Amino acid sequence: MNVAYYIVAVLTALWVGFSGYSLFAKKQFVVESLEQYGVPRSWWNWLALAKSAGALGLLAGFAVPVLGVAAAVGLIVYFLGATATALRARSYNTAVFPLLYLAPVVATLVLQLAR
Repeated sequence: MNVAYYIVAVLTALWVGFSGYSLFAKKQFVVESLEQYGVPRSWWNWLALAKSAGALGLLAGFAVPVLGVAAAVGLIVYFLGATATALRARSYNTAVFPLLYLAPVVATLVLQLAR
């Protein structure tokens, strides 16, 4: 179970970290969705920072488990909020994307708590 936790946590941190980087870099595929959802530009760097901090927190959980749990819970709330934002904007075809980030974060949390 430990090996699975480490593998899933690292892959999840990389994926969420890439998402944070993409938002910091204002990549077109991210910007289009945020504009469609009506998310103010003034929030974008804060959202990118939250994702990046969550990714680092998942990795910090290897040394300090409570940080990993806190990061996972924070990311779960983040991606649930992102899903709600997409649904509120009636962007049903893109509402699945935050869920694709949510699933590995939940798996990481479950594996960490099972250790």
